[in-house]
Amino acid sequence: MLPVGILKQLQAIVGREHVLTSPEELVCYSYDSTPVVSTPDAVVVPGSTQEISEIMRLANRERVPVVPRGSGTDLSGGTVPLRKGIVLSTARLNKILEIDEQNLTATLQPAVITGQLQAAVERLGLFYPPDPSSLGVSTIGGNVAEGAGGARCLKYGTTKDYVLGLEVVLASGDLIRTGGKTVKNVSGYNLTQLFVGSEGTLGVVTEVTVRLIPLPEAKQTLLAVFGDLDDAARTVSAIIAAKIVPTTLELIDGTSIKKIEAYRSLGYPLDAEAVLLIEVDGSEVEVQRQTGRVEDIVRANGARELRVARNGDEADHLWLGRRVSFAALARSKPTAVTEDVTVPRAKVPALVRRLKELARKYDLDVAIMGHAGDGNMHPLVMTDFRDKDEMARMNKFFDETFRITLELGGTLTGEHGIGLLKAPYMKMQFGKEGVEAMRAIKLALDPNNILNPGKIIPDGSDETEPR
Repeated sequence: MLPVGILKQLQAIVGREHVLTSPEELVCYSYDSTPVVSTPDAVVVPGSTQEISEIMRLANRERVPVVPRGSGTDLSGGTVPLRKGIVLSTARLNKILEIDEQNLTATLQPAVITGQLQAAVERLGLFYPPDPSSLGVSTIGGNVAEGAGGARCLKYGTTKDYVLGLEVVLASGDLIRTGGKTVKNVSGYNLTQLFVGSEGTLGVVTEVTVRLIPLPEAKQTLLAVFGDLDDAARTVSAIIAAKIVPTTLELIDGTSIKKIEAYRSLGYPLDAEAVLLIEVDGSEVEVQRQTGRVEDIVRANGARELRVARNGDEADHLWLGRRVSFAALARSKPTAVTEDVTVPRAKVPALVRRLKELARKYDLDVAIMGHAGDGNMHPLVMTDFRDKDEMARMNKFFDETFRITLELGGTLTGEHGIGLLKAPYMKMQFGKEGVEAMRAIKLALDPNNILNPGKIIPDGSDETEPR
């Protein structure tokens, strides 16, 4: 519990009504989309960068942990306040400050919802491509903190490819600005990209400038149905090998299809082992050309059915299954745990096979979905946190999943972040020297270790064991 004196100082900074301390309020900030739960001592909701600066000066002086939080949709334990302390909610900083059509940029506060930014710029014929599945509720600040991705990353890249500049409050309370609106900027160290994906461990993002591009003229959505999961996985490699880069190339396995159909009847074939959801965009001519080539490749690789959307409504219908997939799977059992391991695209078939083998080995109900076109796969285990034996088997499943991913030349995360759950595996990917280099950066910017402690790099990293 925070001392009364600190609570009074927080109330003086942001106003009494913006410091939450009741158990009913605190529990809402004690978890994210993982099974990990830890209740903070207080939630503070500042209304300006200056207030955040004052909060950080106080917390740093008093050695109080601070966990920045947007909508809390993260999937790696990143916003769970492990050491209690303060959860710093950015919810009041929710304005789009500028859409600059001349420079093709937008400047906004961190609590702007991703989907709202997309809708605002598309009305002007512009495009912000990153599209995490949670875009209807996730914030831009959270996307920056996690390095969020989404289905369109195959063609357009992730959040890091669109962040041009940041305003950041450091652990000390000092304010810095990185980058800007310029297309070229190689002045000094690339501090902008240092903060993208840092998961609130290095600073609190208070303003973001992102790059925009022209909205594509046309797009086409297709759904390919496969009787064999291996055929679907091989088709992904075949499309990329043909030097076609779709906007999206999503794989949904048979387990997911059954759960989706039970949740929302969309006409997905229940006897299919997998479907590929494919979208291409560009000029009208380019879209027609790419669609024809994709159709040929899909059929040549064993698709038994191909559905081509005739209009926007049909495209939305095909996409709806992917959009509701997590909700559908999470409904199966009390606990749904998903990961986002990423391998080189050519290794997707091997990874999918190994994941299926692991599911059988540990007798688990596992669904496999993901952005197969960029190698980012999402194995999701449906389990029950009250079943200790099943949870132990799940931990072994993910332990082997991470090891297999690294063996295939992959990485622990493509878009969800490291957070708490994958921190013990960092040395496995980067080696002791790599982890120590990251620790040195953390200590340089946050010497008192108050910003989201225990995330990405565990305290005393070498002693922390994988799950």
